[in-house]
Amino acid sequence: MPMVRALPRNIQLKLEQTLSQWPHWHCTPELTRAPNVVRILTAGVSNFSVLVESGQHFVVRIDGLEPASNGLNRQTEWRTLEAAHSVGLAPHPRYFNPELGSLVCDYLAPEAAYNLDITDVGQLLRAIHQLPARHHRLNLAERILQYEKRLQRKGQQLNAGLRKSANKVSAILSEINCKPSNAVLCHNDLLQANRIYSAGRLWAIDWEYCAMGSHWYDLAVVVNGDLLSTAEAEALINTYLERAPDAQERSLLHQYSCIYRYLELLWYLALEKPVLNAAAIEEKSAALMNLLSQRST
Repeated sequence: MPMVRALPRNIQLKLEQTLSQWPHWHCTPELTRAPNVVRILTAGVSNFSVLVESGQHFVVRIDGLEPASNGLNRQTEWRTLEAAHSVGLAPHPRYFNPELGSLVCDYLAPEAAYNLDITDVGQLLRAIHQLPARHHRLNLAERILQYEKRLQRKGQQLNAGLRKSANKVSAILSEINCKPSNAVLCHNDLLQANRIYSAGRLWAIDWEYCAMGSHWYDLAVVVNGDLLSTAEAEALINTYLERAPDAQERSLLHQYSCIYRYLELLWYLALEKPVLNAAAIEEKSAALMNLLSQRST
């Protein structure tokens, strides 16, 4: 099929092998025929997602990069997906093969007419953070070091401004780590692209970064990754807490926002094939430095 041949050869082979395993997909009723490829949904930096059909529609995701290189744990993702689906937060996971780097879930058809209410996201995060705990934990300092080392292997160095930002973020992490905190199961990537409104409700998809961590980091991802306005950020936090945040909580959100902005920037810089131009990188760098400067005033 021409559209499948557009995928890298190694991804094609893994897709074919995953589809050949259809009798072992966890479906009720069981599938009666091999799935047909409908179209490629995404051919991204980290993963490739393909829509297939066999009586119903499924999404097949194939790893594009070694999961460990991004600090991911596929076993944790699978178990979390099962738990999240059981309470109506995620699509039904149907098949998982870590050797092939493949995952199959039900396809959720998006409702195009849906207008997002940010308070729905706050409620979704509250529900996610009540999921059962897992062993895998997000260590932000290790994740940052991992990306910094990847940059070094590419022969790239942080400029003076980013080195100064890196030192400030390191100080923030040290400060946070000195404070007692309760870790919860977090999505850690609940950006607009990973939320979908389908069948009258909001769902979370793409759970590959899920891990135990601070709920303030999960909130900071949405606030900063989706570039929420001040009013939208307030609505999100107030809905999540079911009250207005106090000064200490606002400080925590700001600290985790600085960490997220730096981590996001490192991720883009460390990619083998750049997806942002120099102007976009500069814009993100300026936003990070502006956020860090607010902390010191």
